[in-house]
Amino acid sequence: MRDIQTFNMIATEGLDLLNKKEYSLNETQDAEAILLRSKKIHDLTFNESLLAIARAGAGVNNIPIERASEEGIVVFNTPGANANAVKEMVIAGLIMAARPIYRGINWLKELQGDDISEQVEAGKKQFSGTELAGKTLGVIGLGAIGSLLATDAYHLKMDVIGYDPYVSVETAWNISRRVKNAKTLQEVLRDSDYISIHIPVNANTEGYVDKEFINQMKDGAVLLNFARNELIVKEDLLEALEEGKLSKYVTDFAEKEFFDNDKIMMFPHLGASTDEAEVQCSIMAVKTLKYFLETGNIINSVNFPTIDVPLQSPLRITIVNRNVPNMIGQISAILAKHFVNIDNILNRSRGNYAYTVIDIPEVEMSLLEEVTGQIQEISGVIKTRIIERK
Repeated sequence: MRDIQTFNMIATEGLDLLNKKEYSLNETQDAEAILLRSKKIHDLTFNESLLAIARAGAGVNNIPIERASEEGIVVFNTPGANANAVKEMVIAGLIMAARPIYRGINWLKELQGDDISEQVEAGKKQFSGTELAGKTLGVIGLGAIGSLLATDAYHLKMDVIGYDPYVSVETAWNISRRVKNAKTLQEVLRDSDYISIHIPVNANTEGYVDKEFINQMKDGAVLLNFARNELIVKEDLLEALEEGKLSKYVTDFAEKEFFDNDKIMMFPHLGASTDEAEVQCSIMAVKTLKYFLETGNIINSVNFPTIDVPLQSPLRITIVNRNVPNMIGQISAILAKHFVNIDNILNRSRGNYAYTVIDIPEVEMSLLEEVTGQIQEISGVIKTRIIERK
């Protein structure tokens, strides 16, 4: 029985995929996996049995990735599962930036008297806006969300410029051919009336939108951020709004410094908050987690390489290790010493870490445990596991 520890409310459509004869939820202190949404676990001590953490969502800044890697724990996310929900919120933000709908609604609620219709006709001019059609939208980051936004904005009759030096082939096929592919960031910033950011937060992108970034934007442009709050240098943003370099900032992340600023429109982190997105994220997270626990295959990991090899042999050994020379040679030597044949072996690395899958024929479990014990003693090996084919 594999126990999975859950945090937050995980949609039952995903949890129902866990066979109750094979999986339990929150029943032991030695869970093999963690399934969560937004719960911050940086201060959580991981038990030795923990193999994986699955986030039902795209961002993983609530998980200590480096510490998990050091302990041989694979971290998964669910890229694309909530993309449509976030895209729709960005479009709502675009529309509300162009048309002062929210201010108009609040103004209407304050009207009194029996001549409401006359007051509306007399005062509605103050809420005149602009149309999106014919304006230029720059999309920075053409992943699951950015590519959907770029395509749909074109159908709103906007001119769309996309920028992503790392865009995948799959994404490129899905984006409308009428979306212009910018060669440089400067081209997007210079020509866009609206800029929407869709990139992850990491050591290279934290503070991505700073004074230098903003100064390259068109005067009076609108900036939208539904990606991550840490991408923005708040002081530089506020200065640009005060000076008129930016006309508006639309974001899904609340900040105390942004309250009472008429040029900032904040949403309470609603991007992925739809029933459909929560279900899709739950299903994707559970499927990814089950696949890893039952086969050792890794897909949608943020800290280890993708390995997807059909489990056809009776037994499989998986090894998490540091990416150092001669690791495969040492592992193979131990298997040869015990006369254990190898049906298939695959090793892939990602940064400082690597993952090895070795498929072998049927052998005595006692022998296999001795072999994996010796592999575990190799300098640089972090975690080993034995998987039996069902």
